[in-house]
Amino acid sequence: MGRRLLYLSSSVSISFYFFAFLQHAALLVVVNGNNNLISPSSIPVNRDLYHSSGDLMEQIKALVDRHPDKLTMETIKSRNKGYKADISVVTYCQGGRENDDRSKFRILLSFGQHGRELITSELAFRILSILSEEQFLASANPASLNSTLDKLIIKVVPMENLNGRKLVEAGDLCERRNGRGVDLNRNWSVDWGKKEKDYDPYEENPGSAPFSEPETQMMRRLALSFDPHVWVNVHSGMEALFMPYDHKNTTPDGLSSYQMKLLLEEVNHLHCQKRCMIGSGGGSVGYLAHGTATDYMYDIVKVPMAFTFEIYGDGGASSKDCFKMFNPTDLNTFNRVLNDWAAAFFTIFKLGPQHLGEVHSKLPVSKLDNDYLDGYLKESSRYGKKTEVLELGMQEIRTYFRLFLLSSVLLMFMFCSRISKSKSNRPVVPAIPL
Repeated sequence: MGRRLLYLSSSVSISFYFFAFLQHAALLVVVNGNNNLISPSSIPVNRDLYHSSGDLMEQIKALVDRHPDKLTMETIKSRNKGYKADISVVTYCQGGRENDDRSKFRILLSFGQHGRELITSELAFRILSILSEEQFLASANPASLNSTLDKLIIKVVPMENLNGRKLVEAGDLCERRNGRGVDLNRNWSVDWGKKEKDYDPYEENPGSAPFSEPETQMMRRLALSFDPHVWVNVHSGMEALFMPYDHKNTTPDGLSSYQMKLLLEEVNHLHCQKRCMIGSGGGSVGYLAHGTATDYMYDIVKVPMAFTFEIYGDGGASSKDCFKMFNPTDLNTFNRVLNDWAAAFFTIFKLGPQHLGEVHSKLPVSKLDNDYLDGYLKESSRYGKKTEVLELGMQEIRTYFRLFLLSSVLLMFMFCSRISKSKSNRPVVPAIPL
């Protein structure tokens, strides 16, 4: 961001530094007053239950190598302004090759979008192990399962936010953002950048522009090229089965909304024992989220069934204990979560095609998506003209200018208060000598 501000006058820059000093001083006051306000969870990751990110990806690669007839794996890399990221994508297709068979039902699953939600990537590994037949579902009929899977192509992103996950493993157990502090589930283009009254700039930083982050750029390209019928973004923090929308308190109209709700009710009955919350994300969790992946998948990619699953949450955990809040910490709960939710996904694999019908028709991708290139809105068709409508750093510049004005007002108030106080302390001289 510093390079974008070089052309500002030196006096304004000095004001920025001064306000940063005020912010730092205020933070010191808060820290000295109550150290618990910003201290991260000190409970370490249980390595008896959870793989490290490196070990987990090595285990998945080894699994793929053992089953080339079913699984393939590719690693996609991207960078933006010196920040690098990569994601691994595992594809399941019986026979081992996609062959661009558009007649098959296509499912795209993303795990680990938030670094602190380790349990989601463990679930991805469990699902891939079942798909490869190294593990099995207790209640599944193998012949029926193989018949279902033969009609599917499934792409799994086991760890979307690898850089954020590494920050968690380094000790910041509350970190949900990527390696440069952006919430990947606020960096998509649908209703991007809008801030609610309860907006938390630390937790929900949407980035400098839609798709400013390499991770969302790669996921966007993957979704557009694969063109899935079902999308599931897997999180933890509670138990819920969400459908669009996240950015408003409503669900979509029409048949697709009915189909999604019907499928979620079946999953809730079969695998959640009806304890999972169902509905739109925006209407169910008590706050609206803008710029989310699921809203983009539904509105822009035109995925007929777009979901966000929340697979675990400890409502009794202290807000200071992030790891326990988002991840099971005992073996029994850990296994229950993986078993129940793995079974839920195989129910999705079976019932998803049935709910959409034999003809898996999809609407064309919205033309709006072509407006975005590597995180920048490149053109607008409004009034039939192509115009630059987004300049790098303008949002930050406006923010800092407001902060500059606020700091100026505060300084003026302090100056006036000091003058008033000095006048009140002057001795009163009588007009007539006594």
